[in-house]
This record gives sequence, structure tokens and C-alpha cells, in this order.
Amino acid sequence: MKKKISLLLAVLMLLFSVAACGSAPSSKDQSASGTAVESKASSDASGFKAQILFCGSTSLYPILSSLASSFTEKYESWDKVDPSFPKENISIYVAPGGSGVGVQAAIDKTADFGMLARDIKDSEVEKLGADYQSWVVARDALTVSVNAKNPAAEKLDNLDTEMIQKIFDGEIGTWKQVDDSLPDEPINVYIRDLSGGAYEVFQKAIMGDKEITPSATQSASMTELATNVSNDPWGIGYVGYGAFNKANKETVSLKAFKVDGIEATKENILSGSYKIQRPVMFVTGEKPAKNEEAFIDYIFSQTGYDVIEANGYIPAFTV
Repeated sequence: MKKKISLLLAVLMLLFSVAACGSAPSSKDQSASGTAVESKASSDASGFKAQILFCGSTSLYPILSSLASSFTEKYESWDKVDPSFPKENISIYVAPGGSGVGVQAAIDKTADFGMLARDIKDSEVEKLGADYQSWVVARDALTVSVNAKNPAAEKLDNLDTEMIQKIFDGEIGTWKQVDDSLPDEPINVYIRDLSGGAYEVFQKAIMGDKEITPSATQSASMTELATNVSNDPWGIGYVGYGAFNKANKETVSLKAFKVDGIEATKENILSGSYKIQRPVMFVTGEKPAKNEEAFIDYIFSQTGYDVIEANGYIPAFTV
């Protein structure tokens, strides 16, 4: 019975965490602010917080979610992490919501850490304040990908920036307009939703002052975007390098084009020669508590490195 009650409480706390994360974008939302204060009120006089909340990027979500689970299973209570910590159950919650939501949650202090899959803006750093800190977990890129069964996957090897712009802004609407040897089938464009870091990265690296066609299908996560493209023989989308690798792990379902003659490989991403790339990171505007630092150390351990690679990303650190 006690185990059932504990499980119920854990589920309720997770739902609370997701709700707090989802309400973070509105700094005027009084209920979100009140909830955050109540959540942090459980800290002791030393600033120790048994509960830690990460919120934001759906790209970083599966990595930190996996690490939070394995960390909790390994130690169970904080005193087993460090004898100086109190004997309280470890509660680390990871809630998706997009990079914009994540950084705003860190600014509004409705989450302890905001997760991003893009560079942080100077204006956001300023709002986070003097105690701003960031940790880059992995490097990612956006591949311009199509369904592996699309004839374009075999006919074409490269798309230049101008052609990608014309496809994504709707100026070119059929595959035959891309290459005369391709079928006269409509191009279906898939993108991340506007709160996702990928949208901003692609806009900056490729689109410039051009707008993506309003007919593009928005996806709530990079995994969903990869699935949408792999299920549509006439689809195209900017699938994250990690999601691309995971989608092709067992069966090749996606084909990525070179962009301006450069392939999205680990070497080209790390060197910066592949132009559509981004950091995968988390940030805070508060000095981390010692137990938060202990979990951060775990993220940057061999275990974290292995989880990052298993999710198809390039670790941004060595062990």
C-alpha cells in the first residue's frame, strides 16, 4: 500500500511539474508564480531542495529524463549520494515544452533549470541575472531530410541554401520544380512548432528574412517531426541529427541532403563547416545547490556520455 501511495504521489508531482513548465511563458500568470513559490518553500534553511525540475527543450528531454531515472534508481535518497545530504527521497522531474518555454521558466523561477536546443540570447542571459550559468551537454544539427522512399532521395545529393529557402517558403511547391526528373507531386513541409529551438536555428541559418510557408505542418517534438517525414513519401523537414540517427537506427527511413555541398557528419558539425547546427544545453539564473551539482556531475559522467550517444547526439564533453 505504501508503495502505491508513493507511486501516486510521484505521478501527481510529475503532472504538477509539467503544468508549471507549460505555464512558464507568461510571467504575468499569477498561478504559475504562486505554484513555484510553494514548490520552493520545501527547501531547508541551507537551500537544499530534494526536488529538482528541468523544463524546456524536447531534444534534451529524453537525455535528462533517462539520466534522472537512472540517478534516482541508483541512489534512491540524497544521503546515499553524499552523507552530508539529508535523508530525503530524490525527486528529479524533466518536463518538455520547447526551448523558449524552458528559458522563460528559468527566468520566472518556475523551474530550477531551463533546457534549450539553441544558443541563448543576450537578452535572456540578462534576465537570468548575475548568477546565470549554462552547461552544454551535446552538439546537434538540423538535417534537411526526406522520406527514404522519395525518388529525390536517390536522384539528389545536395540542396543549396537558395533551393531550401524556396521549398520551405512555398515558392517551389512540387518535387518536379526541384528537379525535372522527379514526379509532379506536392511538397509537404514539416517543421518544429514555433516555441522549439529548431525553428529559430533554421530561420537564422537558412531562411534569413524569408518566412516559412503557413501550410507547413508543425510538430510538437523533434521525434514527432522525424516520424512525420518518415511516414510521408513527399515530405521534407529539418530533422535534428539526433532524431535522424535514432529514426535510422534499425531501418533507414530518412535521407538527409548535403547543404551547400556539406554533409551533416560528426566531424563537419564539430568543425562548424555544416551550417545548420546548435548546442543542446541547460541554464539557470540561480547558484546551484550542492545536490543539484551532484546531479550535474552525473550528467557529465560516462553514464551521461553513453546516454547522449544512445540518443544519436554528439557529446560536448570528454570523460
